[in-house]
Amino acid sequence: MPTPIRHLARSHPMTTEDPAVEAPPAVAVTRTPSRRYMARREAIIASAVREMNSHGVRGMTLGDVAARLNLVPTGVIYYFRNKEELAVAAFERSIARLQALAEAARAHDTERERVEAFIHLFIGLQQHIELGDAEPLTVFNDVRALNCESVNQAYVELFRTIRSLLDRRDNRSRSDLNGRTHFLISALTFVNAWIYTWRVDDYPRIAVRITSILLDGIPGAGKLLGPRRLDLQPVGEEIDEGSAEHFLRAATQLINDEGYHGASVDRISSKLNVTKGAFYHYNATKDDLVVACFQRTFDVLWRAIDAAEASGGNGLEVIHSLLQAVLELQVGPAPLLRTSALTTVPEEIRADLMFRLRQISIRLGSMLCDGIADGSVRPLDTSITAQILTAGINAASELVWWQPGEAPEVSARLFADAMLRGVLCD
Repeated sequence: MPTPIRHLARSHPMTTEDPAVEAPPAVAVTRTPSRRYMARREAIIASAVREMNSHGVRGMTLGDVAARLNLVPTGVIYYFRNKEELAVAAFERSIARLQALAEAARAHDTERERVEAFIHLFIGLQQHIELGDAEPLTVFNDVRALNCESVNQAYVELFRTIRSLLDRRDNRSRSDLNGRTHFLISALTFVNAWIYTWRVDDYPRIAVRITSILLDGIPGAGKLLGPRRLDLQPVGEEIDEGSAEHFLRAATQLINDEGYHGASVDRISSKLNVTKGAFYHYNATKDDLVVACFQRTFDVLWRAIDAAEASGGNGLEVIHSLLQAVLELQVGPAPLLRTSALTTVPEEIRADLMFRLRQISIRLGSMLCDGIADGSVRPLDTSITAQILTAGINAASELVWWQPGEAPEVSARLFADAMLRGVLCD
């Protein structure tokens, strides 16, 4: 997601300095675009959304966008001067569509009704997209790679509108509300990664279950107690400049911000202030680096799962310890690679990485089953809950933008509370 913008640029009309000097009369030449023009423009944006969702902002080309419509690239340039301008239009259109959903949800009276309405409207839109009645939304995985102020501003306004669905109370700080809002948005936008495995007729059923998980949380009869501290550092790992771990951390951060195509060998080498030779000392190819970054992320997650289960306690306590430990990593200097980056990696390496991610998701679901069995987790859909927890872990790496200045352990605790007890919890 984009960086929050605190100072929005304002445009001011130009005026003549000397009032005695008359400006020439403005000749307004306005021509209403034809229906054919607008239809073609919308079709190009829709094609760009599909390309961006498959290859990322930097991986999209005007040629590929044109090919989807049986056009030549100059046919696209007639409407958009370059791919950056086209990407801006695609992001702004998707943000506007989500803004409309949030505005409609805001018309409801209570906090619960507003958030529930937004979730159902969002899943309803996903159903129309799957049925072919609506165009897909852009994914926001690498929107920061665009570095466009107008897109950032539009997203911040959307964020504020969604945040306004939640009540402001004395025991909810601005930082806490921002974290809850970020979790809500991230859990819904991550739906794209897994909802396709369900029948489209089941989407209303999914909306009900997502609503229950996000609003009411997962604890059963027991209370949510403090998590146990877990040590996730690998034994004997040297974290210093020039080490493989140092290299992977920098590459992970760049891939999270810029996407697969944005994280070029040159950019990674420049970020670390090393030569390309140093890059190829650790990786034969860029794809080897991406696999290594994912391997580091999977290793950390499995260490966290094993350590949490070894620490004992009921199912809820185990999950809480796991989340707190991983979230503290995410808001610290060494975040994990966001699994949403999988959407833009080459297909030849994507399948294996998706399989290994699915193994972690299945294990999370199994841990939830343990909690249901001992009563610490209430009965719920474990497969959907595991996906929502995965979305939260992904989203935590961006909390620094929404909770600036917050201590990492406090930021992680607030976010873990929202993930486990629901976005409406007090």
